[in-house]
Amino acid sequence: MKWSEVRQHFPERCVLVEAIRSETRGKERVIEEMSVIDDFENGNEAWKVYKKLHAENQSRELYILHTNNEAIKVIEQPYIGARRRV
Repeated sequence: MKWSEVRQHFPERCVLVEAIRSETRGKERVIEEMSVIDDFENGNEAWKVYKKLHAENQSRELYILHTNNEAIKVIEQPYIGARRRV
């Protein structure tokens, strides 16, 4: 689905989506096609499902988005890892 279709099918909802077709342009991740995994009243419930699915398979490209947003913008940030004091 395109974002406009997701917004039409799930108005005023948090949606957990998986990117089906996406690419990086500069520092922005552009999601062309996505699949809706589930929709939620609030982000807290979506976050619980996200964490479960991410723990099962970290290679999936999952996002929590709210359909009130006309456009989606995902900025990539490099993971610097956890640091410990020596």
